[in-house]
Amino acid sequence: MHPILSILTIFLAAMIFVPTNGLAVEPAGPKHEKWNLVWSDEFDNPGPPDPAKWDYEVGWVRNQESQYYTKGRAENARVEDGVLVIEGRKESFKPEKGPEASYTSASLMTRNKASWKYGRIEVRAKLPRGKGTWPAIWMLGTAYGNDADWPMCGEIDIMEHVGKQPDHIYGTIHHGTQENRTEDQGKFSAADFSGDFHVYAIEWYEDRIDFFVDDTRYHSAKLDPSGPGEDNRFRQPFYLILNLAIGGSWGGWEIDDSVFPARYLIDYVRVYQQRADADAVAR
Repeated sequence: MHPILSILTIFLAAMIFVPTNGLAVEPAGPKHEKWNLVWSDEFDNPGPPDPAKWDYEVGWVRNQESQYYTKGRAENARVEDGVLVIEGRKESFKPEKGPEASYTSASLMTRNKASWKYGRIEVRAKLPRGKGTWPAIWMLGTAYGNDADWPMCGEIDIMEHVGKQPDHIYGTIHHGTQENRTEDQGKFSAADFSGDFHVYAIEWYEDRIDFFVDDTRYHSAKLDPSGPGEDNRFRQPFYLILNLAIGGSWGGWEIDDSVFPARYLIDYVRVYQQRADADAVAR
């Protein structure tokens, strides 16, 4: 190859993977060739999150958390500079019904828009800093609220982080009943999860769910003890949730108000499936 063409080729190849927001992004797709991309949001279009892909939880939802989840409010959820921003705010907010809130945030979900059984789900995100923050990437079985309540519906926590433990993230599955709940949890430790973007992912198979931070598998949850065949909730479709909680039963009652507004940044969400799995799940 001519030297000038070689230099031009390298320059063009580099330009392909340099986004306008200056983030260092790897080429699309996991390193395992067995996966096919079946759903994604790259958050390229400024403004509200894509309503064809995302809906919202609204109100005080769970875990005695301090935030009120809003819907369609740019202060709490917006796309800018190539990332989804979920922003927790310390502010007085009066909803249409109920008492005034002291904190607001957002919880986006794909419920009734997209769900998956098995596959690789990965999210590149930068976590907020400070006591009281509780960002998560997680999934609930589509049976939730229909023919099963929590935890009977099944829950997959791809990533949970609480600001009071800044050097840990957790990956967990929950199942069972309120009286006899089962969980299988792994923990990954690093110096700081709020200083840079990391890829948080699961690879979900019929018999296990593997949990990853970047290229490191740090936990594998076995699914067979949760029930045989299709009666196992982890062999049925789940939908995805991205949220930033404030305080609550695990986030903690001590909230550092100096960290607000707290910004949880998501660069992309990508869902891959093996071809056989993708063909087996009705869209």
